[in-house]
Amino acid sequence: MHSIIEASQKHPKPKGRNFSYGTAGNPPLYPQLRISPDSNGDVVRTLLDSVVFRVGLLAALRSQHLQGKSIGVMITASHNVPEDNGIKLVDPVGEMLETAWEVHATTLANAPSDEQLLFEYQNLTSKLQINSTTRPKVIFARDTRESGPALVESLRDALSAVGAEFVDYGILTTPQLHYLVRCINTANTEYAYGEPTEQGYYAKLAEAYKKLMQGVPSIGEVTVDCANGVGGPKLRLLANAIGENLFNCTVINELVDQPSKLNYHCGADFVKTQQRLPPASHVTPLARCASLDGDADRLVYYFNDSDGTFRLLDGDKIATLAASFIGDLVKSAGITSLKIGVVQTAYANGSSTSYITKALGLPVVCTPTGVKHLHHAAMKFDCGVYFEANGHGTVLFNKGALQDIAEHTPESPAQATALENLRNLVDLINQTVGDALSGLLLVEVILAHKRWGPKEWDGTYCDLPNRLVRVEVTDRAVFKTTDAERRLLEPAGVQEKINALVGKYKQGRAFARASGTEDAVRVYSEAAERGEAEELARLVAEIVAQY
Repeated sequence: MHSIIEASQKHPKPKGRNFSYGTAGNPPLYPQLRISPDSNGDVVRTLLDSVVFRVGLLAALRSQHLQGKSIGVMITASHNVPEDNGIKLVDPVGEMLETAWEVHATTLANAPSDEQLLFEYQNLTSKLQINSTTRPKVIFARDTRESGPALVESLRDALSAVGAEFVDYGILTTPQLHYLVRCINTANTEYAYGEPTEQGYYAKLAEAYKKLMQGVPSIGEVTVDCANGVGGPKLRLLANAIGENLFNCTVINELVDQPSKLNYHCGADFVKTQQRLPPASHVTPLARCASLDGDADRLVYYFNDSDGTFRLLDGDKIATLAASFIGDLVKSAGITSLKIGVVQTAYANGSSTSYITKALGLPVVCTPTGVKHLHHAAMKFDCGVYFEANGHGTVLFNKGALQDIAEHTPESPAQATALENLRNLVDLINQTVGDALSGLLLVEVILAHKRWGPKEWDGTYCDLPNRLVRVEVTDRAVFKTTDAERRLLEPAGVQEKINALVGKYKQGRAFARASGTEDAVRVYSEAAERGEAEELARLVAEIVAQY
């Protein structure tokens, strides 16, 4: 155990700083850090240096606790500014770290000294009855942020100190790492998920896409904004695996060699919050466009209408498109036992909820924000569709549904075609986590089968005008919510003020919740008229800013 103290001494915890594993389910442990050059021009170790080292120790413990299963570690800050970074763990079948272990991450990250860190590490080993003779296995990757290489070294030091077997996969999208973790841990079992390599990822998605597009006319070019992040080069590799004759894709905002450009005036979060095209996009009216975020786990679509009006096709629209298409395939294949449901958060547009329940006839469940909450709720359906409005989501099929789809016998050529499409769709979808590249192919397939352009898709229902505003606060922890984050419990009296404002607007709805990744509160509003939605958001933001 002396090796842990010796290694930890190279990664001292900053005094006066505490960290917590994120509650939103997005990549957690995001301090608002800045990378500063020293006099030699080298990048100094960031605030995350000690955190990454200590989370590396936890990853090894997690692997040992699960009898040597491979655990994933991803170094990324997703849609955050380039100067930020973060770290998250991936459990054996590609899901988020088990919630009960988040407190262990926080405990190790905040140990005030090397000796206390060792004490907490040994305490966890004893309390969780971990077999220390089991050799831990960890795989890891990072996005394109400038601080990534230094943080990888911190992680390597931790894993080496405890004798872990580890593999560095270099630069990947977050969903690719999730995919690899699942593939490695399911290899040579009946639940084998795919070839555990980056090329295996491209091959699986490309093969499924090509089968689904066989005999289906192309619907033309899609322009994809890659947020100047890792999604750019990875999308090009995926497109090459498919072939440009089947996947006509123009990539913009792919300046991965300029870290300062990451998520700057581009990406899914920019498009969603600013409600406009990225400045680098120069598409014609009605052209189909999409944006990824910095680590390619979010996806939104959009277009400019013939009159120049910007139209957003966000996670709600993607969820309804996917649920509708899957429901049609299941029905056309003659499968009657499969229950489909949609999971949303408070950010879901009210019109989308009405469309799902009334037009599609599907149940809707609302959960707190964060993929881990939606993912767990979606698992309760045979087929659970979940997308946050920000574009983060996927589709899950449980074991029973997969068995029904695999064993079903079609009774007509039409049923056989629908069944084959459904089976290929299962392979096209990355079920481990929200995946912008997989999601992009999913949307392109559905639109091609329906022969829809973005305007036809947008016409399925009309979003209520809405506004999302970010309000910087001193301490986000004072904002406590209930009712799936739709109402504030604290600070006292704030919810009553919001209620009074909402009551003044037709079809008004608004809520405020603390961000899971930064010291800010996000305010969301809806109303019958755009001007009213924007005014409501501004007024609620003014209330929040007082605290």
